[in-house]
Amino acid sequence: MPAGQPHAHEAAAAACVGSGANHSNHRVPAHSPPPLPAEVVPAYPPPESEDDETWVWTQIKAEARRDADAEPALASFLYATVLSHPSLPRSLSFHLANKLCSSTLLSTLLYDLFLATLTAHPSLRAAVVADLLAAHSRDPACVGFSHCLLNYKGFLAIQAHRVAHVLWAQQRRPLALALQSRVADVFAVDIHPAAVVGKGILLDHATGVVIGETAVVGDNVSILHHVTLGGTGKAVGDRHPKIGDGVLIGAGATILGNVKIGAGAKIGAGSVVLIDVPARSTAVGNPARLIGGKKAEGANEEDMPGESMDHTSFIRQWSDYTI
Repeated sequence: MPAGQPHAHEAAAAACVGSGANHSNHRVPAHSPPPLPAEVVPAYPPPESEDDETWVWTQIKAEARRDADAEPALASFLYATVLSHPSLPRSLSFHLANKLCSSTLLSTLLYDLFLATLTAHPSLRAAVVADLLAAHSRDPACVGFSHCLLNYKGFLAIQAHRVAHVLWAQQRRPLALALQSRVADVFAVDIHPAAVVGKGILLDHATGVVIGETAVVGDNVSILHHVTLGGTGKAVGDRHPKIGDGVLIGAGATILGNVKIGAGAKIGAGSVVLIDVPARSTAVGNPARLIGGKKAEGANEEDMPGESMDHTSFIRQWSDYTI
């Protein structure tokens, strides 16, 4: 094939998609959102360079081209969603807009909204990359970065939440709540727009995750399906859990009230946590209790459960655990 000649699947996809994909590539947001104070935008700084984003985007495009060549049925989808776009923010904005649009919430409006927000806030783009890296490194079922970008509803729900969080801080709260509702409808993940979420987050499977209004989730946290970070009743004010960095929360766990889960803690599957959990502790049961004892052979103090995804080491480590 001569240099510069488009692949057959690309030409077919372009004809199939029509002007919509090309239009999305060159759409310039009419109004960028106003800058936000430092305490509103996530507390981590933007990357010093765009090397990580460029590298991840290069990997995504290579994977998409490989998959389009191998599976013609996906060629149009991959071209419209990935291969026709010049950058990760544009691809993500296009994909999210098409996932979350409805007959009355237009994809073009959502595309402009997502792209304008990602463009205005470099820390959000850094968080996108960190989340992709987290999924790829922690989930053995993640076969590639494009797989996460296109198919992981937990990843997509988190990115949409970050945009809703910015809208909430800009006092555009009806739109933020409408976006929350669409995310809950489409992805079965319900995160209040006011909740603060760090970077390097993995929502593994993600179905049924609920995160309340005043919850805070730190960096490099992994949360499995059907986890609730909720309140204890009708109380108002600061009433939801605060999750430290590197925490691992098992499937079906429920954490209620303004409690603190320390950095590197582990919450066992199905546990109900109503009190603080110290850093690097394990809480299991209903109601949850702390279990401790001898340290596992070869355990590294630097290991963080949220990154290692080790759900069961406490069973091997402590002789007082019985079934």
